[in-house]
Amino acid sequence: MMYPIALTTPMAKDLTDYGFESLTTPEEVENVLENQQGTALVVVNSVCGCAAAMARPGAKLSLQNEKHPEKLYTVFAGVDTDATSKVREFLAPYPPSSPSIALFKDGKLVHFLERRHIEGRSAQVISDNLRLAYDTYC
Repeated sequence: MMYPIALTTPMAKDLTDYGFESLTTPEEVENVLENQQGTALVVVNSVCGCAAAMARPGAKLSLQNEKHPEKLYTVFAGVDTDATSKVREFLAPYPPSSPSIALFKDGKLVHFLERRHIEGRSAQVISDNLRLAYDTYC
């Protein structure tokens, strides 16, 4: 299902205005993740309430840490469908999940928060989880 751009633009800007680069095509996803060096955080954004109240605020809050990913990316499920599908190939064997937050190091998935890890938790809990991952991998 494609969501109207007018509806999703403010939700996307919530991350892009914070420094996340929006990936909108499978080629962009391949270019940044296939031969990725260092650390990268990828947020699979969504229109749901848990993205608005927990995932996006938690991801942004987590970056206020001494160690943090070098690159920040986002795709929007239901908008950037082909790009989202390509990201999900890099998230295998995990099933599709949105919202979700993935940390990659040197092209390998090293930490992943699925929707079930986000839903019902505060932005602070999500941030704390990500900060522990950053302290380990970044």
